[in-house]
Amino acid sequence: MTQQPVALSETAIARLTQLIARNGNPNVKFRVRVEGGGCSGFQYRFGFDESVADDDLIVERDGVTMLVDPVSLPLLEGAVVDYVTTLGASAFAIRNPNAQSSCGCGNSFAL
Repeated sequence: MTQQPVALSETAIARLTQLIARNGNPNVKFRVRVEGGGCSGFQYRFGFDESVADDDLIVERDGVTMLVDPVSLPLLEGAVVDYVTTLGASAFAIRNPNAQSSCGCGNSFAL
């Protein structure tokens, strides 16, 4: 088994499986990308997409497909996409070894 440059945690896979089933479209894929902005310089974006670009990284695990575009990939190298539940909220979160700092909400980071 080859290790992917970006990974999905078990909890992220479980939540994505639920969301995809609720969506009713088994062809939908989970897209993760990084954009400029946020309070720390870069911000994570999550969404669903049916289309796959020729240069997307495709990570398939346990029936879930995650897509990462080539611009975001170097910023996410070695990261794990997780789904975290706390007392106040539940959300997708990224454990990113490339981030030097992040904001309190965890949705933006700096290199």
